[in-house]
Amino acid sequence: MRELHDGVEGTVDPLGMAAPLVHAQLAWLAHPQELAERFTRLSTDLWKLQLHSVNRMLGLASSDPIRPHSDDARFADPVWTEYPTWDLSKEWYLAFTRNMQDMLYDTPGLASKERRRAAFWWRNLLNAMAPTNFLWTNPVAMRKAVETNGESLSNGLRNFLDDLKAGNVRMTDPDDFHVGENLATTPGEVIFRNRLLEVIHYAPTQAKVHAKPVVIVTPWINKFYILDLVQRKSMIRFLLDQGMDVFITSWKNPDASMRDCSFDDYLTEGVHAIVECARSFTGQDKVHAVGYCIGGTALSMYMAWANRHFPADQVPVAEWTLFTTLVDFHKPGDIEVFIDEASIRYITDNMASKGYLDGKEMASAFRLLRSNGLIWHYVVHGWLYGETPPPFDVLFWNMDTTRMPYAMHSWYLRELYLNNKLIHPDALEVAGEPLDLGRITQPLYVVAAEDDHIAPWLQTFRVINHVTGPKRYVLSSSGHILGIINPVVTPPKRKFWAGEAHRSDTAEQWRNRTEEQAGSWWTDWMDWIKPHAGELIEARPAANEQNPSLAPAPGTYVLES
Repeated sequence: MRELHDGVEGTVDPLGMAAPLVHAQLAWLAHPQELAERFTRLSTDLWKLQLHSVNRMLGLASSDPIRPHSDDARFADPVWTEYPTWDLSKEWYLAFTRNMQDMLYDTPGLASKERRRAAFWWRNLLNAMAPTNFLWTNPVAMRKAVETNGESLSNGLRNFLDDLKAGNVRMTDPDDFHVGENLATTPGEVIFRNRLLEVIHYAPTQAKVHAKPVVIVTPWINKFYILDLVQRKSMIRFLLDQGMDVFITSWKNPDASMRDCSFDDYLTEGVHAIVECARSFTGQDKVHAVGYCIGGTALSMYMAWANRHFPADQVPVAEWTLFTTLVDFHKPGDIEVFIDEASIRYITDNMASKGYLDGKEMASAFRLLRSNGLIWHYVVHGWLYGETPPPFDVLFWNMDTTRMPYAMHSWYLRELYLNNKLIHPDALEVAGEPLDLGRITQPLYVVAAEDDHIAPWLQTFRVINHVTGPKRYVLSSSGHILGIINPVVTPPKRKFWAGEAHRSDTAEQWRNRTEEQAGSWWTDWMDWIKPHAGELIEARPAANEQNPSLAPAPGTYVLES
């Protein structure tokens, strides 16, 4: 019966869109007293709204009974408040939206995960039905059409057709940026290449550099140049200017021929390969390793692997840094709505038929997590207002998607996201070694982002409870990308909290004893890393006779579509 249920569910509702909503309705019907209380609350709100409607129609002053959230820019134009017709359209939409969302989140007798999934899918439907998304119910769009004599509608149609041709709602014009020309322009050389990655070694900007190299393991879900955008945002340039010797991964964009590439391969031919390349090039016994997002998860697994694989004094990484990284996937953030047995089976079967997961599919899923800001904003401004999307390097990078090999990604989803095995000692075996995070004793610097919905900071903190050795934890303002791409500017644009963390700490305990600081955490990181980075020596060239240049940075793999 279980197999029959799973088969039917996987065919009819593979991503679990309908089932949570049905379960929520049945749960409310099974709790009539709570349902009556909710209807009483809804009736109270509707009476307030009716009184507000009467006052507005009579021309009397009346404050909005329901106000948009501070981060909801859909109704920011004064027309939605000053004109009674549009004010009432906004208020009735918000009233039913808020009450429906609150009811789903408060569903009695339903597991919290099911409540969140039901609320997620219903929220996306309600967001799609907002009056701002349609020409005849959006007064701003109609005003622009009149003011431009219809030119905004003509431009909007052109934008719509361009998006249709691209198969995506574009967030920026792809012609505004070109990798290697106005993005990823830091000079360097590809000094190593295999079937999975190119290793880029950057040319120094200082006469002397710290002896110990910095090795950066980037996520293979997107391309590496998020750390080397335009010059003023480039973390790579910042590190070079600080006298660091930097190596970075540029991952191959896999196709169907790489379907059998496993996570073992990514660890040995990827993470271990760049560590060994940097050690060989510099002649140093150890490196400082940095991992970002899934690259950080892979680095964490490598550290557990290396501490089992090598004698204690021969582990090739001396200290390490993690950016927005999960090792405990118990509560992985909003992406949780896509994580259950049926969804994983559907995604895995889809990958099995093609040999890979298309990056556009993953990008679409992440955009659904913030559909108002990442989908409907661009629909409204592009299609209804006829505006050309402004050039934005981060959004261009976000659209420059990559594919995931079937074997690696299906294993990753099931063993980490679904089964959460990494936090259990010796539950996972990778590249011939059982993994135990508790064996990691090297000093660790961890960075998380306060508004990160992909790797929530409360969950990223959990690495502190699993690894041993000294640890420093940093919480940056902003989200998954801008919390990390956080250059030093005057006056400071962001803030952060930084302090030592202990294995017995909870995230709340750490936060309560840590003071807020204005500015970028990059300076705090340099204060931590430089004492470990070795003596200053003559800067090494980007390539040498033993490791000749295979291509100038940014290399060839990053240009593959």
